[in-house]
Amino acid sequence: MDSVTFEPSARTPLSAVAETGLKIVVVGGFGVGKTTLVRSVSEIRPLNTEEVMTEAGVGIDRTAGLPDKSTTTVAFDFGRISLSERTVLYLFGAPGQERFWFLWDRLFSGTLGAVVLVDTRRMSDCWYAIDRLEHHNTPFLVAVNRFEGDTNAFPLSEIRQALALPDHVPLIDCDARVRASGKNVLITLADHLYELAMARETP
Repeated sequence: MDSVTFEPSARTPLSAVAETGLKIVVVGGFGVGKTTLVRSVSEIRPLNTEEVMTEAGVGIDRTAGLPDKSTTTVAFDFGRISLSERTVLYLFGAPGQERFWFLWDRLFSGTLGAVVLVDTRRMSDCWYAIDRLEHHNTPFLVAVNRFEGDTNAFPLSEIRQALALPDHVPLIDCDARVRASGKNVLITLADHLYELAMARETP
């Protein structure tokens, strides 16, 4: 991804009356933009565990198509958004490297829903994320991170078919670098979770 200047987000202290925390996990392949999404929407300075990639990862880390990628998340990213004075959304960005996938099941524990980020240049990288979420019965949406200069601008209908996504799973475009776009992803997920909850309550 090209280097960008992130729009500064408000560094809002947590309200003293906050009583409900909602956990959302952002998953996807290596270099798809998970850290970028958490960083762009968080109202606090996000916690991240990015480390510089070294020669030890040569032949292990899949860097094809990512010539400028020099760091990788080795645990998880963490950010926060206050939805109201009493309700807070906690964002966890999962590591994308296959050698860190053993952390995913722990991150999914207690998760309300998830965002699966997709890079159309390497769509197969998100299949494992979708499989694990379905295994845990965790509701999710798929957000296609449209990278600048992406010449493979597949329409959403083709991406849905390629990923074998059911019609009820939301599929949207986004730009993980843009705060408003990232917030739209989370709003869409929140709407999806609300619809699922209402459907369960309907006799």
